[in-house]
Amino acid sequence: MAASTVGTIIEWYDFALYGAASALVINELFFPTAGPVIGTLAAFATFAVGFFARPLGGVVIGHYGDRLGRKPALIFTVVLMGLSTVLIGLLPTYEQIGVWAPALLVLLRLLQGFGAGAELAGG
Repeated sequence: MAASTVGTIIEWYDFALYGAASALVINELFFPTAGPVIGTLAAFATFAVGFFARPLGGVVIGHYGDRLGRKPALIFTVVLMGLSTVLIGLLPTYEQIGVWAPALLVLLRLLQGFGAGAELAGG
């Protein structure tokens, strides 16, 4: 129960941190060619992608947890959340790799949301 609580706290911290970054810097770093309003909306859309992936993560990893045990599923979700968060922090900007930057950002947000949904299902 303690590990599940710690995992949930970390997961919500990751989501809150990304939400703040969406409002402040994501639009400038990953969507600089869009106008300020469109860039901000695109940044918030990448925030929303994580929420859309949550149910899928809950179903898939929840099933895995039921079959093979909650502990391996919990460890997998914490590693997935941590790794995707670190990779988002290390992701090059639009200026450095062009259109690949927002594409990779969306992919990592999908993985982060998948892990977050799995954490809630497993916990």
